[in-house]
Amino acid sequence: MGANTLAYVVLLAMAFSVASASDPSPLQDFCVAVNDTNDSVFVNGKFCRDPKLAMPNDFFFSGLRLPGNTSNKLGSMVTPANVAQIPGLNTLGVSLARVDYAPYGLNPPHIHPRATEILTVLEGTLYVGFVTSNPDNRFISKVLYKGDVFVFPQGLIHFQLNVGPTNAAAIASLGSQNPGVITIANAVFGSKPAISADVLTKAFQVDKNVVEYLQSQFWTDNHTY
Repeated sequence: MGANTLAYVVLLAMAFSVASASDPSPLQDFCVAVNDTNDSVFVNGKFCRDPKLAMPNDFFFSGLRLPGNTSNKLGSMVTPANVAQIPGLNTLGVSLARVDYAPYGLNPPHIHPRATEILTVLEGTLYVGFVTSNPDNRFISKVLYKGDVFVFPQGLIHFQLNVGPTNAAAIASLGSQNPGVITIANAVFGSKPAISADVLTKAFQVDKNVVEYLQSQFWTDNHTY
């Protein structure tokens, strides 16, 4: 009986661990975010305004109406609609982003450390894919057309490439109010301060001159904030 009880407790603990692996469940209807200047206090998310003071604009954002400016080296622009733009998203565990692509534009390999993404193509044709974790590192890819949907699991490297001669656009739905983004090339070769070239030379098994050249480049950030 003792062993069975212990097994039950372990399984229950694992269930709670899985359940808390994403944004915590809200404990009220909403929790409109406010910026707090008290640097001595931190919370997992944002502080809440008194619900009685909530206004319609706390739940509104017009920034996805127009295409983003894709005139950069990547030929793409991501316009987020997360808790930074919509305070009413605080504690609700969801957000959106609009992604615009110039002809043959790329949303480069990146990860969202806190969210799974569901991408819906609004216009154009996109070649998309993600890579699974070690040791398999399987590459799973698909060509998407208008109206198609594709899922990028949380934390996995993924990308989108416009393979058509016209502009493309997509909406990304994300399972976090603040999914975060780490663009692989920017993080590895454009970190501040720079990662030691010796580290990257051994990691990528290339000549040190190649690493130093890559570190000297200007790495485009295709996100608006």
